[in-house]
Amino acid sequence: MEECILNFEKNPSKEIFSSCISLLQEFLRGSPFREYQESMYFDRFLQWKSLERQAVTKDTFRQYRVLGKGGFGEVCACQVRATGKMYACKKLEKKRIKKRKGESMALNEKQILEKVNSRFVVSLAYAYETKDALCLVLTIMNGGDLKFHIYNMGNPGFEEERVVFYAAEICCGLDHLHQEGIVYRDLKPENILLDDDGHIRISDLGLAIKIPDGESIRGRVGTVGYMAPEVIKNERYTFSPDWWGLGCIIYEMIGGQSPFRARKERVKREEVEKRVQEEQESYSDKFTEDAKSICKMLLAKDPKQRLGCNEQGAGQVKQHPFLRNINFKRLEAGMMKPPFVPDVRSLYDNSKWLHVS
Repeated sequence: MEECILNFEKNPSKEIFSSCISLLQEFLRGSPFREYQESMYFDRFLQWKSLERQAVTKDTFRQYRVLGKGGFGEVCACQVRATGKMYACKKLEKKRIKKRKGESMALNEKQILEKVNSRFVVSLAYAYETKDALCLVLTIMNGGDLKFHIYNMGNPGFEEERVVFYAAEICCGLDHLHQEGIVYRDLKPENILLDDDGHIRISDLGLAIKIPDGESIRGRVGTVGYMAPEVIKNERYTFSPDWWGLGCIIYEMIGGQSPFRARKERVKREEVEKRVQEEQESYSDKFTEDAKSICKMLLAKDPKQRLGCNEQGAGQVKQHPFLRNINFKRLEAGMMKPPFVPDVRSLYDNSKWLHVS
């Protein structure tokens, strides 16, 4: 008997329960299914299947207030008429897309969103078009973006417990994207949104791109002050710019300003890029040793020396002492309580729902 068990553990058979399944299916086809057909639940099932087959149009939704505006259009709150569920509708105006030659970016964002299924990245629920706009119906995030919370809720920056929690959730979001072969390329506080409960999601995937297996890419895209040195130098890369971006966000959440440009500073793009490539970021007494360590390791100029850029990827970042108090299995399951819960009665500034090129 023991030998049989050991043999099964080495060579598990998918057919071992097939006879049991056949017996169960045969039973369910009888009286249980007839009872189900006569119940109200079968009527509801048919109603939902009928609804499911209807084309999604603007009439599927009730439109509410504008949540934000950007380079290609606006985002408004919307509600599915049939279910009452709330979403955010990102409207990309066709005229603006054509004028700014953004057709590939709009299509790319939809395709990327279709691939990703993560509680740490905004989800695409529906997509449709009108005469004037392409519409992406996404997870609604009522809690504002991280930039708003860093700079407009008291002294700039957060306490470390909150920084650790957000950093861990962003790390999980990047991990999910990277597992799909997608590099995000535009990590910054404006693109990290909070939901009603205080959990975060990465939003605005307009610059994200799928990397072909075994290859690297080149592309000088992103936001000044958050672009990694290898991006600025137009070198080839895979996922390294995202870990640089995480380093920038952790630094900004703690220090209350970006590592390479002050909030109120007006500096030319070239000067900021020179700082990123040549200067070392400075650390105030707001940074603990662990916080300073993870920032330095994520902000390594050479991507080969950067945290998260070896074969372990996100696993290497998760093992850093700065994140020692995070149980990532519980976090991934949505079982960890956020240290801050937004006031749902307040209106937070969600002006960065749309990518502004």
